[in-house]
Amino acid sequence: MFQTISLTIDARGVATLTLTRAGKHNAMSGQMIEELTQAAAQLDADDSVRVVVLTGEGASFCAGGDLGWMQAQMAADADTRYREARKLAEMLGALNTLGKPLVGAIQGNAFGGGVGLISVCDVAIGADHVKMGLTETRLGLIPATIGPYVVARMGEARARRVFMSARLFDAPEAIELGLLARMVPAADLSEAVEREVIPYLSCAPGAVASAKRLVRDLAGSVDDAAIDMTIRALVERWETDEAAEGIGAFFDKRKASWLPG
Repeated sequence: MFQTISLTIDARGVATLTLTRAGKHNAMSGQMIEELTQAAAQLDADDSVRVVVLTGEGASFCAGGDLGWMQAQMAADADTRYREARKLAEMLGALNTLGKPLVGAIQGNAFGGGVGLISVCDVAIGADHVKMGLTETRLGLIPATIGPYVVARMGEARARRVFMSARLFDAPEAIELGLLARMVPAADLSEAVEREVIPYLSCAPGAVASAKRLVRDLAGSVDDAAIDMTIRALVERWETDEAAEGIGAFFDKRKASWLPG
């Protein structure tokens, strides 16, 4: 059914949603965005599912948005750009509002949109070697559609430390920033995630869903106006000379014009 992700459900109702573009560091293509949205709807509708674990295959959890997909949006007409940006925003929203606990098993590095995926998890546990970064500005882009979830997760003051600089940070700082609940050696990640999953299996599923919804309501859910604003911001960035230069430099394997030296 899926080509860029896999979805399995065990006898206990624990679903594992895995990004499977390992050869592309699990970068999110248009197809992956659509498949993640479909998977979220499928999981939400399946009463047998009690908990969802989100992880990735290979060395990376998620390298962010696929640059080929971004480049295609920059060359597309305005309606296509808005439609594709909205698909990305709706995918993040579908995972954020999933009526089941979403546990991140972060086995590898996460950049850009990968940090956004971590931010919509209810709890994320990472291998202690992982590196992360909101690297969009290095390419002349901005962390737009992921922004509401990243800022909600970190808080404004902590988000300002990493939101604009594109600098990389390690697992201990990811804990400090609120992205990871804790880190463990890579060999212990599965066991640590299992310990996180087990308590939910003794809880009433409806109560868990209601409690998750209440947390979002109390914190102030990401509303339609904020989502629309981020879509406009992303599309406007795709149209800039900086974005063309940054992504062009990546594909040409050269330095972008704003880099020193």
